[in-house]
Amino acid sequence: MNITSPYSRFAKTASRFCGRPRTFVLAVLVIAVWVVTGPVFGFSDTWQLVINTGTTIVTFLMVFLIQNTQNRDTEAIQIKLDELIRATRGAHNALLDLEELEDDAIDAFRQKYRNLANAARAELDLGTQDTGTPEC
Repeated sequence: MNITSPYSRFAKTASRFCGRPRTFVLAVLVIAVWVVTGPVFGFSDTWQLVINTGTTIVTFLMVFLIQNTQNRDTEAIQIKLDELIRATRGAHNALLDLEELEDDAIDAFRQKYRNLANAARAELDLGTQDTGTPEC
């Protein structure tokens, strides 16, 4: 079940490469070379255009790479959380796949859990424990 698309393989490899300290140092060196060559090219418009174009292209591509990585990581975390909910006795299975619900449904769940938290804090103020399952 470890079949990945060429884009996924590329995105994983590129994100690992781009996130390394060596890649950051390489980027700093490119900027340093550009700065040093400024006097050679008389700080011309073309000299400035080279760095502006290069950084714009890199930024544009990195946005998609970062978004892909975040989407993949978020989906993996959601699946892991769903499995923890599913495997926990007394957990509410209605919370599985919660991120797919509409905002008003999520808000209703959020309010329910805020109310539970407020009640637990009130109990703590009275000296009782806040462990366990409130519904049981």
